[in-house]
Amino acid sequence: MEKRTLGRTGRDIGVVGLGAWQLGADWGEVGEDEALGVLRAAVDGGVTFIDTADVYGDGRSERLVGQVLREYDGLTVATKMGRRVEQKPENYSPENFRAWNDRSRKNLGVDTIDLVQLHCPPTPVYSTDAVFDALDTMVDEGRIAAYGVSVETCAEALTAIARPNVASVQIILNALRLKPLDEVLPAAHAAGVGIIARVPLASGLLSGKYDENTVFGADDHRTYNRHGEAFDVGETFSGVDFGTGLEAVRRLLPWIPAGATMAQFALRWILDQPGVTVVIPGARNPAQVAGNLAAASLTPLTPDQLSAVQETYDELIRPQIHNRW
Repeated sequence: MEKRTLGRTGRDIGVVGLGAWQLGADWGEVGEDEALGVLRAAVDGGVTFIDTADVYGDGRSERLVGQVLREYDGLTVATKMGRRVEQKPENYSPENFRAWNDRSRKNLGVDTIDLVQLHCPPTPVYSTDAVFDALDTMVDEGRIAAYGVSVETCAEALTAIARPNVASVQIILNALRLKPLDEVLPAAHAAGVGIIARVPLASGLLSGKYDENTVFGADDHRTYNRHGEAFDVGETFSGVDFGTGLEAVRRLLPWIPAGATMAQFALRWILDQPGVTVVIPGARNPAQVAGNLAAASLTPLTPDQLSAVQETYDELIRPQIHNRW
């Protein structure tokens, strides 16, 4: 698999990683054996970057990742912190950072975490010097090797990129969320900051497997957060109305390369964007892992295919969401 340098971490990682949210919670039930099967299939298939968070299943995802981390060498693991408390800027304190970090290090079974990301904190946090001073101290203490941020908006990403020691920015980027192409990716590339593309399949919309009759379980965020009831609605279907997203997918289907799937086309589109370091699709079983990994082997998309994504976005999606994030 092609490798790219993850920003200021200096680590070279495979361009298709694994997002481990689904192995914790909020996507329906995934048993422990199934979750470990996904993780092992990913690493055996060439994944070297795994992204998790301390709130995914209240630490369950981290613990599962930690088990696999002990089985394989050469992995880079990123986790996140900050969503265990009420989302007030004052809760992003050195004391809380240490407590969260202690818990994550125990869950992962490591002394030093490769990359810790602030988990979509309140917007004022990005402009608070004391927050980044505390993170710098944690690097000096050997608790973390590097730090980054996971953001909701492009404005937050640009503020973070301007920070001298932010190693990476994780942002929603997919064929239904093109705004980061305008300013965020060029700024990150110029600053040497890594870009981790999350929600790459728009919560499964870009798998091409859903239609108007699809029903998700009650414990699936695609049911209970469809209108932002539990957290930012941009995390569910990328904030795109479900029906509009289905229409966008139908317009893109004719542009899929022969022998490829809609999901692989969507992942390849992300990998073809200058400035992207890694894309982190999730998976519920080894077959989905294999399908996602195959995107790295696809030939880069043609100008006509790239234009089809842009035109579909401009006509259907841009009026609905472009100014929101």
